[in-house]
Amino acid sequence: MRKDYTKEPQYQSQISLRDSKGFTRLGLATNLIWHQDPKRLVFILARYKFVAKMLSGMKKVLEVGCGDGFCSRVVRQEVGSVCAIDFDPLFVKDIIQHMDKKWKIDCMMHDMLSGPMKEKFNAAYSLDVIEHIPKAKEGKFVSNIVDSITDEGVLIIGTPPIQSQVYASESSKKGHVNCKDHSQLKKLLKKYFHNVFIFSMNDEVVHTGFYPMAHYLLALCVGKKEQKR
Repeated sequence: MRKDYTKEPQYQSQISLRDSKGFTRLGLATNLIWHQDPKRLVFILARYKFVAKMLSGMKKVLEVGCGDGFCSRVVRQEVGSVCAIDFDPLFVKDIIQHMDKKWKIDCMMHDMLSGPMKEKFNAAYSLDVIEHIPKAKEGKFVSNIVDSITDEGVLIIGTPPIQSQVYASESSKKGHVNCKDHSQLKKLLKKYFHNVFIFSMNDEVVHTGFYPMAHYLLALCVGKKEQKR
């Protein structure tokens, strides 16, 4: 078999990886994004990087609504372990089938509306999920996540604000049944945490700018409140 050699030796490892392992496959959702709107993948990866840096050093982290799981390894790189859950068995099956041993995560099917996880996590995050949860069920959704983390646990929620929906695609709008502005998101999460910090995001840039002009919101929640039953 002919061996390929790069002109500069520092790049030879790229050829070696190609020959020994092949090319990395995108996930089901990220594959569609890469074909339809490549720049959007940059924005999604930036959200995961924010989560990774905020939760860096955490031992056990829960991802609620992982979708195709392609970006989860960005968080896994910074934490001890990631348990990624989704309510769609097709996504979970695909993630498990194409799991990279180097970046192994625990992946399972679980609907957070059905109840909390059996084990407790040091932190949880959920990106692009809460806007898909009907308003009548949002309390149960958040409450069950909160019950899945320890008393010292941290929660990060990411969602597009209501102001962004004028620019959203028709396919996105069909699933976005519960978009909020920054004050509504904070009010909801303050029921469960003493401190909620809201960040704005435009494209791949996270900042503390004017909320109504943000295309995405990231809520960092700390200091769990005791929930009333």
